[in-house]
Amino acid sequence: MKRLWVVLAAGTALGMAQPLLADVKTGVDAWQQGDYGKAVAEWQPLAQAGDPDAQFNLGQAYKLGRGVKADPDTALQWYRKAAAQGHARAEDNLGLLLFRQGDRAGAMPYLERAADRGEPRAQYIVGTALFNGDLAAKNWVRAYALMTRASQSGLAQATRSLTQMDKYIPQDQREKGTALARGMAAMPGGEPDGGTGVTRPAPAPIRTAELPPSAAGAQQPEAVTPPPPAPKPKPKPAPVKTAAPPAPPAVKSAGNWRVQIGAFSAESRARTLWSQLRAKVGGLSAYQPYITTSGGITRLQAGPLSSNAEAVRLCGAIKAAGSECMPRKM
Repeated sequence: MKRLWVVLAAGTALGMAQPLLADVKTGVDAWQQGDYGKAVAEWQPLAQAGDPDAQFNLGQAYKLGRGVKADPDTALQWYRKAAAQGHARAEDNLGLLLFRQGDRAGAMPYLERAADRGEPRAQYIVGTALFNGDLAAKNWVRAYALMTRASQSGLAQATRSLTQMDKYIPQDQREKGTALARGMAAMPGGEPDGGTGVTRPAPAPIRTAELPPSAAGAQQPEAVTPPPPAPKPKPKPAPVKTAAPPAPPAVKSAGNWRVQIGAFSAESRARTLWSQLRAKVGGLSAYQPYITTSGGITRLQAGPLSSNAEAVRLCGAIKAAGSECMPRKM
């Protein structure tokens, strides 16, 4: 089976956080005018004081080498600080930069959440991992769905990978993946949790120059060496002899049932539980997570499911993994 390769384009546009805070806005204005040094000087004290938008913007500056010497390690430090405060785009960039630097295992939790939010490059990487069975259990339905969404966003690498997937993924799994991709697109904001992750208004992107080309050649995409090749898939793989809970049925293309897995005071706890359950419950990653907040309570649900019986079966597998679960009709 031909192996999919992950290729990240070196020319990544810079999206800056632009909240109402006056000094952060001053730095954004300076950046737009090409005065990168002034922008960094405005953001530095605010970032040190704990402002997540300023921390994210400094991470971008150090990643691109604008106003400061390019330093990926320092960029990672600022991304981590902002991500720890719930800054979603900082978390997206943290995962992408970790992956590019070779820490694929460390990057995957961030990339999976970024893919859920609709970040095309993260969807492309996670889709490749799920297809190859690298760093994640092989799941061709979700791999096809994520690669479809990344391709629909205009990511050329994803379109090429989707063509390769068409040669190996059976038609019934491609159809399920296409249906799952439609479900992702139908979520509020395009994907689950499409917001910025902070309480300030959604920022507008800044138009800046792309990353300077590497010495090896101008305007060339940066190839990221993939992990060792996965074995060729077998039609009927031998079952794994473990005490894992039984896998729920394959995801349906439509339905008005979901399962509620829990209610939390913080969204981060809901996301952590979802990541843990996806690793424990076979087949759960084929379903869509729904994370909603109302009245200060964040609820985690999964679906869609076609019937109460299917919801009960999925809840049984989730409960066997040690979590509460309740079928709900929407």
